[in-house]
Amino acid sequence: MIHMGSLMSKEQLKQWIKENNMKSVEDVQSALRELFAETLQEVLEAELETSLGYAKHDVKNKQTTNSRNGYSKKTVRSEYGDIELKVPRDRDGEFEPMIVKKHQSNVTGIEDQIIAMYAKGVSTRDIQDHLQQLYGIEVSPTLISNVTNKIVPLIKEWQNRPLQAVYAVVFLDAIHFKVKQDGTIVNKAAYMAIGIDLEGHKDVLGIWIGENESAKFWLHVLNELRNRGVQDILITCVDNLNGFSEAIAACYPKTEVQKCIIHQIRNSIKYVSYKDVKKITSALQPIYKAPTEQAALDELEQFEKTWGGKYPLIVRSWRNNWDELATFFKYSPEIRKLIYTTNIIESYHRQLRKVTKGKAVFPTDEALLKMLYLSTMDVLRKWTARVQNWGQILLQLMVHFPDRVQPYLR
Repeated sequence: MIHMGSLMSKEQLKQWIKENNMKSVEDVQSALRELFAETLQEVLEAELETSLGYAKHDVKNKQTTNSRNGYSKKTVRSEYGDIELKVPRDRDGEFEPMIVKKHQSNVTGIEDQIIAMYAKGVSTRDIQDHLQQLYGIEVSPTLISNVTNKIVPLIKEWQNRPLQAVYAVVFLDAIHFKVKQDGTIVNKAAYMAIGIDLEGHKDVLGIWIGENESAKFWLHVLNELRNRGVQDILITCVDNLNGFSEAIAACYPKTEVQKCIIHQIRNSIKYVSYKDVKKITSALQPIYKAPTEQAALDELEQFEKTWGGKYPLIVRSWRNNWDELATFFKYSPEIRKLIYTTNIIESYHRQLRKVTKGKAVFPTDEALLKMLYLSTMDVLRKWTARVQNWGQILLQLMVHFPDRVQPYLR
């Protein structure tokens, strides 16, 4: 974006104001518009001259068969109002202007602002008000939708990008939203996968919008990860959805599954009377904080003696899910801390909820996906550091999975 202050010194600016006899804001705006238009026009002419390799009328130095071929008129919107430009053309049709690209009709940076506000969850009405107050520009909801639609190809490209061959840990979880569909409001799940690669960096591997969370859809997600190049996952961290483990085994039979302890605790207290909730959560703590799996089983026995008579379903649930709840006991404290909850993905979800909380209902799946993608890009910009204690974690993983880690280390 060209700013007038960067084109003139203060003295030149003062002289310019004096010469143009400016007495009102409208005078300034009008003069700036003219100056901006002249500047753009000069740059366009200079770009064509560079492209052709000779100045206008300088036939002596012409070393090309290509030549100027008149102008085409174009109106562009700028910070100073609408501007009429004459875009120079060349006879061979090879000239591609850079200052104002072909088909570009807006040079204000307003489109970027619309997308940035949309990414922060700003409502369409508030975006309209902001642009009206700041620029005096009226934009319709359709225009806002059209501008944000420009990111749809970027989403498709991102969603189909090749992934790494091996991930140390992949967290799988869904977050739920209300979306309009065929005239009714339905619950939709946004399925998400976060991977930690062998260098300890986090990445959102993809976002998929589907019906309410199901193991069948997770199988589709895992197959897509395979198709995008993920050959192996050492450990997956998941919630307690029925059929989840079978879906993982169907795609990645060697992958170890760690069910989220926090989800298990939440499920445990669903049917507990309010007065017992604190006692139950406190009594469960020694189980998952035990130093070894055997010590954890002993604590589960103790829990059953105390609470099994009153809440047999809790004990049954822990025993039925034990193999995948207890996966983390075989690892060092650094890995345990990383995998025994889905904290990483839930923290990401909190960031998304901050942005989407103003939207009770999304008009389409695409509208939901656009907002989630833009919010995700904001999150990813902040994910620059490696996972804490990654050096220690990687050494441990090399011992546990030597044949599956060593060949892929850079």
